[in-house]
Amino acid sequence: MAEFTFYTVAMSRGQISRWALHEAGADYDQVVMDWASRPESFRQINPMNKVPALVHHHGGHDHVVTECAAINHYLAETHPDRGLLPDSQERAAYFRWLFFAAGPLEQAVVAQAMGWQVPEGRSAMAGFGSFELTLDALDAWLSANDFAAGARFTMADTYLGSQIVWGLQFGTVRERPAFRAYATRVTQRPAYAEAKGIDDAIIAAAQG
Repeated sequence: MAEFTFYTVAMSRGQISRWALHEAGADYDQVVMDWASRPESFRQINPMNKVPALVHHHGGHDHVVTECAAINHYLAETHPDRGLLPDSQERAAYFRWLFFAAGPLEQAVVAQAMGWQVPEGRSAMAGFGSFELTLDALDAWLSANDFAAGARFTMADTYLGSQIVWGLQFGTVRERPAFRAYATRVTQRPAYAEAKGIDDAIIAAAQG
């Protein structure tokens, strides 16, 4: 048995954490399910019945991690030799932008895609303020820094990078020079290409 079991579905957020698995060099088996026929037993792993989910077989126990940001950071912590964790000077930015991407950015993008409008005077309650405010905040950081934690790639970039790459691809994040340059930097990673190749093959099989 591999050290990790990774549960995913074609064309899902599972692609975010597969990239992290490859950046970490993790030893993993995959369980690829179908949206319409996920086994009922999967609810024992994630009662939300959503992917991705990661099971770490460690010390005689199975440790379940869900939510992409949590999975990706967990992989960085369990593979410290890969240099994906922030140092003491990078920690603030690392956690700031990892959770910004998992919170305000994802909320803003989903709200925009769904056509949900924040009522006037309620932007503080929404958490992300507004779509443009969210993009402006991220744009300011990426215009001054190459990566989420600053000057070098860390595991936070697997999550933030996925959001930006997908957003530009599908038009849910507006084209800006800083976003395009960042997307180019992160997609040049060998681990990104490895993981994307696997997921592209799974998507192609599911479609035909």
